[in-house]
Amino acid sequence: MLDVRHATVAFSAPGGPLVRAVDDVSFTIPAGTFVVVIGTNGSGKSTLLGAIAGTVLLDAGSIHVAGHDLTRWRENRRAQFVGRVFQDPRAGTASSLSVLENIAVAACRGRPVGLSWATPRRLRAEAAQRLAAIQPGLEKRLDQPIGSMSGGQRQIVSLVMATWHRPELLLLDEHTAALDPASADRVVQATAKLVRDQKLTALMVTHSLE
Repeated sequence: MLDVRHATVAFSAPGGPLVRAVDDVSFTIPAGTFVVVIGTNGSGKSTLLGAIAGTVLLDAGSIHVAGHDLTRWRENRRAQFVGRVFQDPRAGTASSLSVLENIAVAACRGRPVGLSWATPRRLRAEAAQRLAAIQPGLEKRLDQPIGSMSGGQRQIVSLVMATWHRPELLLLDEHTAALDPASADRVVQATAKLVRDQKLTALMVTHSLE
């Protein structure tokens, strides 16, 4: 469950006015619910997700996920409970690493650092299985640099990475906005399948009514 209470985030440019990007926002998302927030560009959607993920600190208010008060936690600590997929397919992945190496890094997210990120046979098999389940054919590209893949394929890998440990909350930050319509549709279908199959709690923001 996600519980946001009186969340407020304000920005000001040097010499400019104070702008409240998030202004006293409160809402609760029950466990297992998929909620979509729709708003125009500049309405504060990504700032709200950043505040939940920990990239933006609240000026006032609180954020609880699965009963944990994350309000003052750093982003890396919140990664134990929160997965995120960004608008830019390049933002959540390392272009020079292979698909499997990116997944291996995700498998260590929120866990003690060690040598377990290396790519053992079991991880390869599980990665192949998960990719094949949402887009058959991707499991054959585990050794390909992820930077050479299309934006849609990269976002699907990002979805697998963000949900590898079944997070308490999945944040989707306009994750189809940079894709062509056909790729966006495939990513939406993959998202819906992952959320449904893992019974995830998900918050998606978008400017598109479609």
